[in-house]
Amino acid sequence: MTPHEIIPKKTYFVIWIVLLILTVTTALVAYVDLGVFNIYVALTIAILKSLLVILFFMHVKQSSNLMKVVVAAGFFWFGIMLTLTLTDYLSRYWLPVD
Repeated sequence: MTPHEIIPKKTYFVIWIVLLILTVTTALVAYVDLGVFNIYVALTIAILKSLLVILFFMHVKQSSNLMKVVVAAGFFWFGIMLTLTLTDYLSRYWLPVD
């Protein structure tokens, strides 16, 4: 097992601030009517936040190539599941609720 490089506290602090800013951005965007793009903006911000957590707090950035492949495969699988779910959701005939 190879030792990891020591990450300065400043890096963790900067990532934490960015995560807080993205969280506030998510809350503010929720009040803006973007029509059908609301979900895309929310998912984009959520993916950015998850990438920051995975890369820095879970130390994937300093991990071996095998671990990076495993994480990439997880995201690929998530994409497959999201695509299948949205395909099912968008292909249904929806009746208006009275």
